[in-house]
Amino acid sequence: MLLRERPKRRKPKKPRELKRGIYILPNLFTTGNLFCGFFAIAAAVNYEFKTAAVAILVSCLFDILDGKVARLTNSQSRFGVEYDSLADLVAFGVAPAVVMYLWALQPFGRLGWVAAFLFVACGALRLARFNVQVNSIPKKYFVGLPIPGAGCMVATTVLFLYHLGESGPTKHFLLLAMTYLLGFLMVSTIPYNSFKEFNRLQRMPFRSLFLAVLVLSVVAAQPAVMLFTLMGLYLVSGPFEYLWKLAKRGSQLPEEAPQEQPIQIRSGVEQ
Repeated sequence: MLLRERPKRRKPKKPRELKRGIYILPNLFTTGNLFCGFFAIAAAVNYEFKTAAVAILVSCLFDILDGKVARLTNSQSRFGVEYDSLADLVAFGVAPAVVMYLWALQPFGRLGWVAAFLFVACGALRLARFNVQVNSIPKKYFVGLPIPGAGCMVATTVLFLYHLGESGPTKHFLLLAMTYLLGFLMVSTIPYNSFKEFNRLQRMPFRSLFLAVLVLSVVAAQPAVMLFTLMGLYLVSGPFEYLWKLAKRGSQLPEEAPQEQPIQIRSGVEQ
């Protein structure tokens, strides 16, 4: 009798190992983002809230630069995406929450620390949702308020009130409400413009350069006031545009077609 050959068993595929080495340049900017976030926390613990607010704004610059550098040098990687998310959670989630709690929320007791925790939790959920949906949603809009926008709103609010004469810890019910509102906007589905389709290397009209110079001049003259105003406008732009589109869509609904009258059939033969 002929012996049948046993089919060869396929060896199970080994999971892909992480490639050795990482891209240094973009991750250095991400590390700068993380460092500024930690520095803001340390400054807030020492009740240097103005310094902490400036550190959060500097973190935003590093956050913008690490993505730009990664795309320009073609050094994007999954490691960089995850590292950037962790740095953003510290710089724009934990740091603003600590600043806001020690600066304005501590006198409210339980409502205060719950608001600070919800800010961090909603920021973490916002980042997790972004990482999952990054390849399935259009790049023109963010789904919900981005966490850097929420963190910078807290930072510019601190600078604005210091500009108005506030010094040290304060107590305002509006700041408590703003913290809850920022957390809600981060986990909402309200679209916010990402400005990623704006090509700065493309030819633009001369008035665009004039407007850019004008905005930079005004910001340089009154940085605390103008940064707070710009962040406030961006904060309300999402809900305003969302409600405007809903109203426009409702006004464009087709009108109900007139009901047709039933045809009467006459009995008998017409002469």
